[in-house]
Amino acid sequence: MLCLGIETSCDETALALVRDGVVIADVMSSQADVHALFGGVVPELASREHYRLIGALCDEVLRRAGVTAADIDVVAVARGPGLLGSLLVGMGFAKGLALTTGARLVGVNHLHAHLLAAGIAAEMAYPALGLLVSGGHTHIYRMESPRHMPLLGRTLDDAAGEAFDKVAKQLGLAYPGGRTIDELGRKGRVNPTMFPRPYVDNDNLDFSFSGLKTAAGLVVQANPALIKAARAVATGSALSADASHVDGTEPDSALPDISDLYDMCASFNHAVADTLRIKLERALVRENGPLPGAPAAPARKKRKKSGMVAVAAAQAASPEQAAPAADAGQGGPAPNPHRAPVRALVAAGGVAANSYVREALGDLARRAGLPLLLPSPALCTDNGIMVAHAGWRLASLGLGHGLALEAIPRGRSIPDDFTMFRSV
Repeated sequence: MLCLGIETSCDETALALVRDGVVIADVMSSQADVHALFGGVVPELASREHYRLIGALCDEVLRRAGVTAADIDVVAVARGPGLLGSLLVGMGFAKGLALTTGARLVGVNHLHAHLLAAGIAAEMAYPALGLLVSGGHTHIYRMESPRHMPLLGRTLDDAAGEAFDKVAKQLGLAYPGGRTIDELGRKGRVNPTMFPRPYVDNDNLDFSFSGLKTAAGLVVQANPALIKAARAVATGSALSADASHVDGTEPDSALPDISDLYDMCASFNHAVADTLRIKLERALVRENGPLPGAPAAPARKKRKKSGMVAVAAAQAASPEQAAPAADAGQGGPAPNPHRAPVRALVAAGGVAANSYVREALGDLARRAGLPLLLPSPALCTDNGIMVAHAGWRLASLGLGHGLALEAIPRGRSIPDDFTMFRSV
C-alpha cells in the first residue's frame, strides 16, 4: 500500500510517501523565516504560502520516490486541529488528488499523528500513555489503538510551546524560540526555585503554562541585562564572550555577561520539563498504580464540617476526582481493574525534542519500568511523514473518508467519523 501524507496545519508545507509502513520519500518547506518578521505565525500568510508551494512539492516527492500519482493507493491529509485557511489548502489538494486517481481519502487527526510517529522507529505497544506537547497543545492521552485515543488531560490556556516562544520574544530571541532556549540552557546551571511548577497543586491532569510565562516575564523585567545578553546571542557577539572564558583571556568589558541568561534558560527548561513529568506521572499512577518503590500515599484525615464529622472531599468524590499528591503524582484513585495497564510511555510534538523534557521523561520511564517511545527530533515538529504513517495505519484497518470530509480548526474536537472500507 502506497500512502501520500499531506501536512498543512500551520506553517510547514510537508508531504511524504509511505509504502507498507516504510518511508520512501518526503519533502518539506518551512515558513519560519516568513513569520519570524512578525514574531509568530500570521494565518493569512501561512495559507498563501501553502497554496503557492503544495503543487510543486507534490511533484517533487513523487519524483524522489520514482512513482506517479496513479500509483497512490491512499491520500492522507491532516484535517485538524490547525489554522483553518491552511488546513483547507491541504484538504482541497488531497480531495482533488483522491478524486482524480481513485485513491482512498483518509482524514488524519494532526495530534494523533504526532503520537503515532513515535511508532515509526519502534513498534508501538498498546495501550500506551501519550503526552502530546507542542506549540498549541499540551495533552495526555490513553492510546488504545491508532484510532482510539481518549483524552485524559488538556491545555487550558498557554501550551508549553507557546510559553517557550513568548519567553523568547520577551528576551528578544528569534522565532521560534524553543530550540534556542534549549541550546542556551545546556550552557547554564539549573536553579530549581527560580520558576514555579504551574498548575500542579490540584487533582487533575490538565495543563496551564500562563503562570510560568508570567513568572519568566517578571524575571526578565527585573533583570534588563538578560535582554542585552540575548541581543548579544542574536548578533553573535556572545561567541566572543564564550571564547574568552575558554582560552582564559579577559572578556571584553563592552560585552554583557551572558552566564545569567544561560542559567535562566536552564531553569526555565527545567521548570517546563518537571511540570510535564509531574502530570504524566500522575496519569501513570492512575492507570497502573504507584510506581515501584514509591512510598504509599498517606491516609487522609477526617475533618469537621458544620459541626459534623466529614471525610475529606477527595474521599467523598468519585474515583476520577480523587486527588493524587501533586509533588510526585503518587496516591489518588486505584487503577481501574477492568482495563489493561499501560505498556509504554509516548511523548511527541515539537517540545518533545527539548533535551530537558526527554531527560525528565526518560527518568520517569526508568522508574516505572516501561519503555519510552520518542520520535527522532526531526519528526517531533510538523511533518508529512507522521501524516502518511498515520494514514497508512488507519487505511490498514479499513478506515477512510468520503469527499465530504471537513477541516477542523483549533478549538473544536475532531469527530470520529470514519467510514469502514475493505483494507487496502
